[in-house]
Amino acid sequence: MITAICPGSFDPVTLGHIDIVTRAASMFDRVIVTVMANFNKKPAFSAQERMDMLRRTIHLPNVEVDCYDGLLADYAREKGAKAVVKGLRAVSDFEYEFQMALTNKRMNPELETVFLTTRSEYMFLSSSIVKQVATLGGDISGFVPPSIMEEIQSRFYRGGRLT
Repeated sequence: MITAICPGSFDPVTLGHIDIVTRAASMFDRVIVTVMANFNKKPAFSAQERMDMLRRTIHLPNVEVDCYDGLLADYAREKGAKAVVKGLRAVSDFEYEFQMALTNKRMNPELETVFLTTRSEYMFLSSSIVKQVATLGGDISGFVPPSIMEEIQSRFYRGGRLT
């Protein structure tokens, strides 16, 4: 059984994230979607809230949701994962993700990184864009799963005032 990890901040989860996880689930026996701490970002949602949003939007038998605030290479070793799956939107994503893949490989030589290119309809999409559009009262229905849309809108939109 080959286990892969789909790590991310998922703050909030987008349709682009769901697409990458769904495609990874068709490639691996077990996929662990892991909410990771990103010390360069201040999350809008707690780790528990992000895990809850993921669980409400991903309903695949071989996918589980977890969180971790340490090194991805160590987490993969603990879980017996052989692969990390990352989605790429643009060349700028690749530069950062390639550096992370090499770092993880150095710390865990058994770990491979698999890059999946984002579908064209999601190339522009990021959690930051979702938060910005929601804050300004825009329509995010084409950006996030319906089951979490109201939660995201209510967190950010304050009647035209920035939160």
